Parts: sequence; structure tokens; C-alpha cells
Amino acid sequence: MHSDSVIIEEAVTNDMISKSKIKKACYFSIKRFCDIIVGIIGMIVMIPLTLVIKIISILSGDFHSIFFKQQRIGKNGKLFTMYKFRTMVPNADEMLKQLMKTDKKFREEYSINKKVKNDPRITKIGRIIRKMSIDEIPQFINVFKGNMSLIGNRPYLPREKEDMGSYYNEIVKTKPGITGYWQVSGKEHSSFEERLKLESEYSKRQGFKLDVKIFFKTFGAIVHGHGAAE
Repeated sequence: MHSDSVIIEEAVTNDMISKSKIKKACYFSIKRFCDIIVGIIGMIVMIPLTLVIKIISILSGDFHSIFFKQQRIGKNGKLFTMYKFRTMVPNADEMLKQLMKTDKKFREEYSINKKVKNDPRITKIGRIIRKMSIDEIPQFINVFKGNMSLIGNRPYLPREKEDMGSYYNEIVKTKPGITGYWQVSGKEHSSFEERLKLESEYSKRQGFKLDVKIFFKTFGAIVHGHGAAE
């Protein structure tokens, strides 16, 4: 009798695991299909924006590329090249190193948040682009290619891996996203640690319901100028 109950319990458990796997497979398949469609639409929108931004940049005396490419950490820790409209000076990385050495206030804020509220590296045009939340538009190329998703965690820098600590393994289970749980949380000025907690939570809870909620809350975040990722 006891043996029969054990067999029934195992059968029920296996059935639940099987249904869970099917549910996850459906979720990721539908999400990828939506990402391809959204990626195509985003790239079409990007064409006239690229032309306008390039013209404005030239008129302002900036003849450098309006695109910014950078290595980021993707799903399962795989590195990929992420695209954005450039909003900082061309030598932003070199300037960052210099500011970290010479500007105590900048160093303290960046060390805690991995970003600075009034970053001196951002250009005048870049501030407008960020305020309008269009600097992320080229990431639709990444979404189409499959490096990123419309909704996911922030695409972290390789140099941030060590600072991510125990959150790293949970966060990289998910594809990075153009928008995500942290961006729409209303905590865009939160510390790096708080951001990691939110994104780790998304990796654990991700599903249709949460993605739909984030999708609609993103519009509110854009209107209020929140959630600009780096």
C-alpha cells in the first residue's frame, strides 16, 4: 500500500515537472517570436531616427559615429556586442578612468551606483536623446539577432561581473532586455545592490504575466523620463 502511494506521488510530481517544462518552452518560444516582430519594427523606426541624429550631430560639430558599440554580458554569461546611439563623448571610457582618479564625488557615486546622475561625459545632444529614451533604439538589432529580448535584465558590463557577486548566476539565466523590472520599478536611482536584487527577482519570476506588466509600465517610465539604462 505504501509502495503504491509512493508510485502515485512520483507520477504526480513527474507530471507537474513535465507541465512546467512545456509551459516554459511555450513562454520562451512565444517571447522569441514577439522579439523578432518587435525587432523588425524597431529597425524600421531606427532608419529615419539615424538620419535625423546624424544631421543634428554634424550641425553641432560632432563628426564622430553616432553609434556606440560595447561588449556586454548576455545569457549564460556569453559576451555579445550591444548597439546604442552614442550619447557620450567619443573617449568616454578614457574620461571615466580619469574622473575616477581625480574626482572624489564622481568616484564615490559611480562606485555605489555604477552610474552618475549628472555624468559630465554626456553630450548636449546625448542628454536630449536619453530624455526621449531613444538611445536604446539600435538595441532592436540585438533583439532581432537574439542577443537580447524586449524585456529582460540590464545588459551588464564585463567589468561589473565581480561586483555582481552571488546575483550573477541568477541574472545571467535571462537574456538582457531593452526594458525590464528595474527600469519600471520607479527605483532608477537605486544603488547597484538594489538593482541586482530586483533583476535577480525577475529571473526567478519571469513569465507572461510579469512581462505584460513590465511592457505597459514601460510607457509610463518613458513619459516620466525614468529607467534609462547605461
